[in-house]
Amino acid sequence: MMNTDSSNIAKNKTKNVVMVTYPGAHILDVVGPLEVLTGAALFLPEGTIPYETNLVANKKGSVDTTSGLTLQAGASFGDAKKKIAEIDTLIISGGHGTTDALQDKTLMDYVAFAASKARRIVSICTGAMVLAELGLLNGRRATTHWWWCPILAQRYPEVTIEPDAIFIRDENIWTSAGVTAGMDLALALLEEDWGHDVALQVARYNVMYMMRPGGQTQFSANLIAQKADDAKIAETLDHILDNVSENLTVTSLASRACMSERSFARKFKDETGMTPAHYVEAARLQAARVELEQSDMPVEQIAVQSGFGNAERMRRVFQRHLGISATDYRDRFRITPSIQEEEHAP
Repeated sequence: MMNTDSSNIAKNKTKNVVMVTYPGAHILDVVGPLEVLTGAALFLPEGTIPYETNLVANKKGSVDTTSGLTLQAGASFGDAKKKIAEIDTLIISGGHGTTDALQDKTLMDYVAFAASKARRIVSICTGAMVLAELGLLNGRRATTHWWWCPILAQRYPEVTIEPDAIFIRDENIWTSAGVTAGMDLALALLEEDWGHDVALQVARYNVMYMMRPGGQTQFSANLIAQKADDAKIAETLDHILDNVSENLTVTSLASRACMSERSFARKFKDETGMTPAHYVEAARLQAARVELEQSDMPVEQIAVQSGFGNAERMRRVFQRHLGISATDYRDRFRITPSIQEEEHAP
């Protein structure tokens, strides 16, 4: 369907991909990356098979996912050891079942075995917990779903966690954030294997960013506020979200929580995985995004209302977190009146 660099294709052959799954996996963690990878066939010379995919689980056959849909594993872990001689890319899926998967000796033994033979080792979402448990992430940078980043950091202190990353490559080990981030990671694998042109065509076909702007914090300010167990920190998070234009210093927030600054800062990070300043910035960014998407308010006014003080400071924060300016963000994502009317139509 397209012309591409013949020298890049010539040096490539069909790559064997093994996807490890288990009961309670998130179905998008499995099928999302595989759809991206196998989609390359649409944009390569006729007859080219870019990837051969193998879904393996504790036993061959049906595997229940969190959505209630079932996947069909083509091989058990035991059979996979015997039948799949060569592994190019080993992928560990994520999902609510990861905690149980960590206790599954057969699964853990297979991942350790397959990882020793694979050219690349990949985890999607909470699949990073499996790699960390096996020690494969020790001394490496990694990420996972933002909710699990603090847990991963606490359980595996030898791993350097980067909670805002969409995905991370550290030598031959790749880890991704939650769910759709696995597709972003797969697109990067595809680009490495088959070149930028093919990856770009697959991104367009799947209506994806070639490289998504920003990190996980753009999605999580309200969600983080919902997960805090400590009542004082939970109230502080709600206060920040409701009062982004105020002077939200550590001193003022600690005083409001009736805690010393040091204790407050430590407890805040324990509960959220973020410093107070980082969370305040994320909350202000979120508030500004909503106004840019839904209102005609001037950018300067949005900057003041969102607590940034001025448009230049807000521009720098947008650039750092999302990779674009606030004005460009509005141009790209603003909901027009006609769309709003359609969404609220009876």
